[in-house]
Amino acid sequence: MFTVYILRTSLNTFYIGQTNNLEERLRQHRTKTSKSAKYLKYFSSFSLVYQEKFFTRKEAMRREWQLKQWSRSKKEALIKGDLELLKKL
Repeated sequence: MFTVYILRTSLNTFYIGQTNNLEERLRQHRTKTSKSAKYLKYFSSFSLVYQEKFFTRKEAMRREWQLKQWSRSKKEALIKGDLELLKKL
């Protein structure tokens, strides 16, 4: 299984990624290892605010790319689970 996830940083920005081991990936981000995303190294903290599961990496990568194209307001609606607003946006 693969997971697409959204993190909210301490400065209220979003980071979107995908992985086949979410716990390990979050640990890498928290400890700021060399395998961590460079973007997250600039923030004091972050929180996991959304995740979706997929059977293949290809599906996860496709969804990750899609979410990265969305506006901030559309991402917020997804995180809140506001399907009505999500459809409008």
